[in-house]
Amino acid sequence: MSILFEFAMFPTDKGESVSPYVSRLLTVIDDSAAAYRLTPMGTIVEVQTMDEALSIIKKCYEQLEPDCARIYSAVKFDIRKGPMGRMEDKVASVEAKAGRKLKT
Repeated sequence: MSILFEFAMFPTDKGESVSPYVSRLLTVIDDSAAAYRLTPMGTIVEVQTMDEALSIIKKCYEQLEPDCARIYSAVKFDIRKGPMGRMEDKVASVEAKAGRKLKT
């Protein structure tokens, strides 16, 4: 099973720049050993089970909760039976059909 999820999570009560808080979440993801890709609008993570996905999201929340009065989060899931590695495979498939490498 491959579960791709894209999520954004950040405090809304810490001013205009929240990168110090987002960087704390990357530590949580690194500790999970899940494959991930940081983007300007969120983070894409690939895991094998829904329990793993929800555990990462929960731990990220727990990282912010002690010193953040208000936390925004949005999550999208793409759940598919089959092998892992879809983060790269999905992009490669579109690039092959487009006949070129897409800008990243």
